[in-house]
Amino acid sequence: MDQSLIPRRLLLLVLDGALISLAFWAAFAFRLLDNASPQFELQLHLLPWALFIGLSVLLSSGWYRSLTRYSGSHSLYGLLPRAGLAVLLLLLVSTLLGGVQPPRSFWLLFWLLFASLEIVSRIVMRDLLRWHSQSAGPGASEGTPTLIYGAGEAGIQLVEALRHQPSFQVMAVLDDDPSLWGRRLQRLPIHSPEHLPALIDQFGIRQVLLAIPSATRSRKRQLVRLLTDQGLQVLAMPSLAQLACGDLRVTDLKPVQIDDLLGREPSVPDRALLTASVVRRSVMVTGAGGSIGSELCRQILSLRPTRLVLLERNEFALYSIAQQLEAQLLSAAMEVPIVAVLADVSDRQRLEILIRNHGIQVLFHAAAYKHVPLVEANVCAGLANNVLGTRSALEAAIACGLERFTLISTDKAVRPTNAMGASKRVCELLVQDAAAAIAATGRGPICSMVRFGNVLGSSGSVVPRFRQQISEGGPVTVTHPAITRFFMTIPESVQLVLQASGMASGGEVFVLDMGDPVRIADLARQMIRLSGCTVREPGNTSGDVAIEFTGLRPGEKLYEELLLSDTDAPTAHALIRQAREAFLPRDQLTKRMADLEAAIEAWNAEWALQALNRLVPEYTPAHHQSC
Repeated sequence: MDQSLIPRRLLLLVLDGALISLAFWAAFAFRLLDNASPQFELQLHLLPWALFIGLSVLLSSGWYRSLTRYSGSHSLYGLLPRAGLAVLLLLLVSTLLGGVQPPRSFWLLFWLLFASLEIVSRIVMRDLLRWHSQSAGPGASEGTPTLIYGAGEAGIQLVEALRHQPSFQVMAVLDDDPSLWGRRLQRLPIHSPEHLPALIDQFGIRQVLLAIPSATRSRKRQLVRLLTDQGLQVLAMPSLAQLACGDLRVTDLKPVQIDDLLGREPSVPDRALLTASVVRRSVMVTGAGGSIGSELCRQILSLRPTRLVLLERNEFALYSIAQQLEAQLLSAAMEVPIVAVLADVSDRQRLEILIRNHGIQVLFHAAAYKHVPLVEANVCAGLANNVLGTRSALEAAIACGLERFTLISTDKAVRPTNAMGASKRVCELLVQDAAAAIAATGRGPICSMVRFGNVLGSSGSVVPRFRQQISEGGPVTVTHPAITRFFMTIPESVQLVLQASGMASGGEVFVLDMGDPVRIADLARQMIRLSGCTVREPGNTSGDVAIEFTGLRPGEKLYEELLLSDTDAPTAHALIRQAREAFLPRDQLTKRMADLEAAIEAWNAEWALQALNRLVPEYTPAHHQSC
C-alpha cells in the first residue's frame, strides 16, 4: 500500500470507531430513553466487539479504497449491507457470549444509526473536500465562464461531473422547456435561451456546453448558429450511442465539428437490402483505397462476405486500407480472406484473371479520378482512367459471368460542365447499354449505378481545405457567394449504395436523396465561428479570418443536380430514387466510343473533348488548357 495513504486511513478508522461507539450508545438511548444508562453499562462488554467487527467489515470489504472526494450515491448505498453484516455478526457474538441480551429493537436501531452516521459523515467530508478543491485549487478562479444548454438527464450528469473540473466555471443552465425556467439545477439557475445575451453581459460567458446528445442534426444546426452568432465557443457531449457503448464519458467534451452538423439524420438501414448483394459472396472493390472505396470495403467486410478483394493502383492507399481491414477482422473475431491487389482496372486481361482466380461474384466499381480541376487540366488521363477503366471492368464482369456489377457515379454527371462529370456520364451510358443487352439475352450480371453528391471527408471535399485555411489564419477561399453543394457522410452514402445494389434488377440509375443543398459561403462562416474565430467582413473589419471569393473554376457549376429529367420513381427505400433516363443506341455508342478511344490514344485533349461532347450532348465545356 502507498505509504502516503496510511495516515488518511488511520484517521478514517478513528472517525468510524467513534461513529460506531456513538451509534451503539444512541441505539440504547433511543430504545430505553430514561433507563438507557443502566442497560448500556450492562451491555458495555459488547462495545469492543462492535468496534472490532464494524471496522473489520469496513476494512475487508474495501470501503477505505474509495475516494471520499468522488463518493456517489452508489458507493454510499454500499454502507447499508456492510452495516447489516456487522450487526448480524455482533448479534451472533452476543448470543454465543450469553448473559443479558439487548432488546430486539436495539439491533434494528443500531443498524440504522450505524449506516446513517457513516453515510452522513462521508457526504459532509465529500462536500468539504470539493469546496476546498474549488476554492483553493490551482486555477480555480480562472475557470472559463460557461453555460450548459440542456437541463435533462445529460445536463444533470454534466453539472455533477464538472464540479471536479476547475477549468469550467459553470454559471447557469439554458433549456427550451418553459416549465423549467426559474427553477434550479444543483444550485444553478435555469434560464430561457432568450436570456443568453443578458447572461453573456452579466457573467462574461465565453463558451456553451451542449448537453443534448439526442438532439437531431437540424436542431444542433439551429443551436450552433444561435450560439456562434453570439461569439461563443460550442462544446458538445458525446452521442447517446457513444455513451451507451462506453466508448466515451459525459465529460469527454469536444468542439462541435462541421461534420456533426452537415448531412441528414442517420437512416435505419433495411437489413435485407443491405446484405442481399454481399453476404456469403466473393466481392471485389475497385478503387479500394479511395474515400468511397475504402468505406465500401469496411462495410462489406462487416457483412461477412466469403472473400474480399481490394483492387487499387496506389500502393500506400492499398496498404492503408488493408491494414485497417485486418484490424477490423481482429476486433470482430472474424475470418474473411482479404486479398490486396496492386493493379490498374484498365488492364482487362489482368482483371479477368483476378476475377476467375478468386471466384468473384460481385464487383463494386469505385475507381475514378474525381477532382474536377485536375481532370480539367489532364483531360486525356482523366478520360482514360474513368471511361476506359469502367469499360474494362464492365467487360470483365460480363465475360466472367458475375452476379452483380455496381458503378459508383456522381451528381456531376448530370448536365456536366466539366470533363470529369462528362466522363462519369459516359460510364453510366456504358452500364445502361450493357444492362439493355443483358436484358435482351437473359445472360450476364445485374448492372446498376448509384449517383450521389459530395461526401464529407473525401479527398476532394472543401471541409478539410477550409479547416486547414482557418488553422493558418485564412483567408478561406470560396469560389462564388451563391455556390451550393449537397453533402452526405461517407458511411451513410456507402450504406445506401449497398442497399441500392441489393434491390437492383438491371439497368437502374439509382439516385440518393442528399437532403437540402448547403451554401458554401455559409459553411465557411460557420466553420470559422466553430473554430473560435470571428469572420472578417464588412461591419467587422477586425475579425480574425476573412472569406475571399476567387471566382468559379473551369468546369465548376453554381449548383449540382441529381436528375437529367424531372421523372424519377420511388424504390423500396425512402432515401433511394430511380431515375428514368434515356441512353444512346448501341451502334451510336460504339461509334462515338471508338472516336473517344482514338483521341485518347493520340493523347489529343481537343479531339477527346469533341468526342466527349458527341457522347454527352448536354455537356457544355469550359475553356481548357489541358495536357
